[in-house]
Parts: sequence; C-alpha cells; structure tokens
Amino acid sequence: MYTARVEEWFAAAHFLKNFHGKCENLHGHNYKVRVTVKGSQLDAGGMLCDFGIMKSVLKEVFKDLDHHNLNDLPFFSDGNPSAERIAEYIYLELEKLLDIKPAELSLVEVFETEKHVASYTRN
Repeated sequence: MYTARVEEWFAAAHFLKNFHGKCENLHGHNYKVRVTVKGSQLDAGGMLCDFGIMKSVLKEVFKDLDHHNLNDLPFFSDGNPSAERIAEYIYLELEKLLDIKPAELSLVEVFETEKHVASYTRN
C-alpha cells in the first residue's frame, strides 16, 4: 500500500460551547492540515497522486474556512467546531472534490498547535 500526504495552513476563529475554560471565548488558530491518500497502484509516472492536485483541492475547501468564524458555518450549527469536527468537515468536502482514482482519501489531521492534533478517517 502506498500513501501520499500534503500539508497546508489556514487561519480561523472559533469558540467552544460547554467547554468550561478559556476556549469558550472567541479565539483563533493557525491550523495546519495534513491530508493523506492511499492506494495500491501507481500511475504511469510512478505516482499515487499528483501533490499539486491534492493541494489545489484542499485550498478550495479552505475558502469557506480561512479567516472566518467557524461557528458561523452551517456544518457546525449543531455543535462545536472542535479540531475533530473540523477534520471531519474537511474530509467530507475533499471526498466530494478530490478525483484521484484508484487512490482514495485516507486521513485528515488538523493541528491547532504542533502538540494538539485531531484526525478523521472512514473505517
């Protein structure tokens, strides 16, 4: 099995309800996002997936996140925009946009800091 991964960043604000701490206040992060794809076959060029395509699609997803208050997005209207749920949102949006067959989306990781990361995958 092969994997390929890209990283990109976006900045956004959010607040967490029912957290009982400082994060209940509006605050921001420079989020780092890692996207991993997997597959068992390489293309004629010996690649699993073009990194440029992965980065381009990820930046398209970021258009609704970057420099926004994540609490205002409809996806988060029923709960907090936690790192876990941000990872889920990005994964679901990438699934709609990323056409990389026979490779498939494997994992989305969202870093609030270098020490605090959450991820989402199907399986």
